[in-house]
Formats: sequence, structure tokens, C-alpha cells
Amino acid sequence: MAADPVLAQHSEALALFGGLVHAVADDQWDRPTPCTDWTVRDLVNHVTGEQFWVPPLVTEGRTVADVGDELAGDLLGDDPAGAWDRGAAGAAAAFAAPGALERTVQLSYGPTRAMAYCTELIADVVVHAWDLARGIGADDRLPPDLVEFSIKEVMPYADGLAASGMYAEPLEVPPGADAQTRLLALLGRKG
Repeated sequence: MAADPVLAQHSEALALFGGLVHAVADDQWDRPTPCTDWTVRDLVNHVTGEQFWVPPLVTEGRTVADVGDELAGDLLGDDPAGAWDRGAAGAAAAFAAPGALERTVQLSYGPTRAMAYCTELIADVVVHAWDLARGIGADDRLPPDLVEFSIKEVMPYADGLAASGMYAEPLEVPPGADAQTRLLALLGRKG
């Protein structure tokens, strides 16, 4: 896959999630989400943290062990939307740097091309955008192009996600289900 379409999808996914982060009302941060162990704040902290990981891994060539617990705990502070904006901007800049997507990054599961890391993050941000929309009662319809992109990303490893302990078992996809329902079912979510 060419870099420009991936970067465009990455930008669109970040904008989707960011719009929802900025829509969270002050009294919604402790609301539950479809991620059973996470509140809205926990979910936003998780996805924001994923963005903060990108520059050290992609730009600086650090490993997960090198970063250690620098990015553990609460990254949102008193300004969750501002933290998201900083994290998203840093991730976007790191992936968009000349040659960045051709680099190899050292992830927890081993060496990976930055392009693959970027596509994995796109799918994760898209699905968590749905989770966040559900958590705050916003419109949870996802952009069709991001849904199709995410299905293609997740399909090759969907069966093993539940074994990681981070996802529920895939759900049965109802006959005639739309793409968003299929994507969510792959990840154990009922749309």
C-alpha cells in the first residue's frame, strides 16, 4: 500500500477520534464505554498514549524497553483534549516524515515495518472512536472508508485477538450485516 493513502487514512482516523474527544462534556469522563474495564477517560488516555508512543518508536528508533514506563499512567492531566491534540500531532508528524513508513520499529511483539504499525493504529483508533461515541452518547456511525480499511487490517489476525486478553471473542455476524457491524463483530463488539 502506498504511503500517501495510508497517511490520509491515518489523518482521517485521528480527526474522527479527536472530534469526539473535544465533544466529551465535563460530566462524561467517568462514564462507562464498551471497553468493559475503561471509562471514557481511561479510553481516551489509552488512545492518546498510543499516539505518544509513535515519535519515540518511529522517529527516535527507541524500543519499547527503552521507553519503559515513561508513557505509563495518566497522560491526560487537567486538559484531556489538549493532551490528545499534542499526541495526535506528534504521531502524524512522525509517520509523515520522509522515509518514516519504510523504517523498522521495535514493538512489543518484535520488529515491524512502520507502515504496518501505522495501519494497525488506524484500525485501533477507528474502533475506539466507536467506543468513545458510545460512551458519550454521540453518533457512532463510522466513515465507510475507515471501516473498510479497518476490516482489511484486522481480518488477517482477528481470530487471535481474543487470546491476547485485550479483546472479546469475535461475535457471529448477522446475515446481510453492513461493514461497520462486521468490523465490530470481529472485535467482539455488538453494533
